[in-house]
Amino acid sequence: MLASIPRQYDDRPNPDRSRNSCHLTLQALKSMHELTSQNTADYLHDSGRLPREMTAQVTPLAWGVSNVVLRVTPAAGDAFVVKQSRTRLRTKDPWFSRLDRIWREADAMRVLEPLLPPGVVPQVLFEDRENYLFAMQAAPADHVVWKQSLLEGVAEPRVASFLGTCLSALHRETAFRPELQTRFGDTEVFVQLRVDPFYRRVAAACPEIAPQIDRMIDDMFASPVCLVHADFSPKNVLLANGQIVLVDYETAHYGDPAFDLGFFLSHLLLKAVLHQKRMADYTALTTAFWDAYRSGVASLSAHAAFAPQSLVSRTLPHLAGCAWSRIDGTSKVDYLTAQRDQQTVRNFCRSLFLRPPGDWPAVLGRLQSLLVA
Repeated sequence: MLASIPRQYDDRPNPDRSRNSCHLTLQALKSMHELTSQNTADYLHDSGRLPREMTAQVTPLAWGVSNVVLRVTPAAGDAFVVKQSRTRLRTKDPWFSRLDRIWREADAMRVLEPLLPPGVVPQVLFEDRENYLFAMQAAPADHVVWKQSLLEGVAEPRVASFLGTCLSALHRETAFRPELQTRFGDTEVFVQLRVDPFYRRVAAACPEIAPQIDRMIDDMFASPVCLVHADFSPKNVLLANGQIVLVDYETAHYGDPAFDLGFFLSHLLLKAVLHQKRMADYTALTTAFWDAYRSGVASLSAHAAFAPQSLVSRTLPHLAGCAWSRIDGTSKVDYLTAQRDQQTVRNFCRSLFLRPPGDWPAVLGRLQSLLVA
């Protein structure tokens, strides 16, 4: 049995909606001017966003798999980034999502920019709805993607701690706000980009834990308490001269904060498996993150979603589902190639579903014991 979504959040195919969605997507694709590094300067000139006489260098950026992202450096003035939506994601397995998710991203950035420390969320500069794109402030050209630093063996707890502070602020400042729930309550893109390719693929790969995944999804959709980033990961953290910039908000929705926690921590623990000889350095990142996050949401501790005694227990199924999905889901990591490491991740995640530890040190101890077995 595959996991299912509660009826009120059911985004499975509906004949009428699917037909309309397909028609609108085909229309959009026919009229949309797809940008490349070769034609973006001409587009900016033709649309009046750059003076005709001003040259600009356009460079593709490797941000994720779901959009075209281009850095534009004009001959004069500040650099900026143009991001355009695509229906098919750049993965080996087929993976599709709505073009108009790009507007959810721009909207979420406008909401979050004043809530997080200055410079963390880039400012949206302009939108072109006909062409499903928007432009934002660019991070400094010499930035480093945190994922790359982690893969290369650089583990800095200060970065993890700052990210715990940022995520707690994102959740805290948007919690229990009905107007945001109305604005960001549509979960279809989240299902397309996370629930189906992550959780349902894992359930199909391991029917033994499908009931646990089913229950996790039901609980998640029954707990819409704050804005959820839903792509809070090292690949979307840019480091530049002491500044940290967070990008990629297209899966943002009003939902369960436990998803963000499990998603983020899964990335850190997968890096710990990669660098298992330095596991203490990588697990220290998770502890620094947890300390900062818990401190940041302490004012909400009376609510079940943020209660200290339940934060870890509510996070563990998402950690397990997200980590396992990077081995057997639609979007697999490319750095855990050894069969032994992949099986260790599967065994670890299965154990979290079936025998969840009581606290975070026990989670780390469980992973350590599997790595040395």
